[in-house]
Amino acid sequence: MTTSALSFGSAARLYDSIRPGYPARAVTWALGAEPLRVLDLGAGTGLLTGALRAAGHEVVAVEPDGQMRAVAAERHPGIPVLAGSAEDIPLPDGAVDAVVVGQAYHWFTPQAALPQIHRVLRAGGVLAAMWNIRDDRTPWVAALSAVVGSEDFGLQEAWPYGPVTPWFTTPERGLTEHTVTVPTARLTDLVRSRSSYLTAAPAEQARLDRELTELAATDPALTGRHTVEMPYRTCVYRMRRA
Repeated sequence: MTTSALSFGSAARLYDSIRPGYPARAVTWALGAEPLRVLDLGAGTGLLTGALRAAGHEVVAVEPDGQMRAVAAERHPGIPVLAGSAEDIPLPDGAVDAVVVGQAYHWFTPQAALPQIHRVLRAGGVLAAMWNIRDDRTPWVAALSAVVGSEDFGLQEAWPYGPVTPWFTTPERGLTEHTVTVPTARLTDLVRSRSSYLTAAPAEQARLDRELTELAATDPALTGRHTVEMPYRTCVYRMRRA
């Protein structure tokens, strides 16, 4: 796991307050409607943990960053929130029916993580990796991405993260569209919760702050509005334990 992957802890509460949750339809597509025992791997502050619990699943969360874990434990009393990583999962063999990964698979080292995920899954279990991606088809979102960079995790039709055999079957992709209400004044906070901002030099952070403030003040879709609907596409890749 890279230094960038562990950069979020310093902004854990900001991250938790501004990042989008996961739509119920995406969770159902990933796991089905029946209650399962699910591992939320790389759980962060528990945004996906909450969606899994709301869907009726029994959840255990694993997260390497202590500050992120603390927020997750506070958000979700009664759910185990364990120290660990995708490459070193602190669960016994066959412990869960499904493993879900929200906004984190791209930080994993697959050759070490996939055997671990396979180990903790029961026979026929599901691995589902998902990402909330800003929808740049909306013009003001495209203008935002022109400042901070586009997101494309999961937008490819085919799985883009290397071979999953012999541990898993060929991934299938599902796509769910939804919107999240964001205070216009907090669009800068949304960017400040990204690893690219958290690890940037002060001059680059200042540039982003300046250009985002200017965008919010001048873009016709944003100026004068207290809130805005941020469109997202939630991309899910689902595969079975081989």
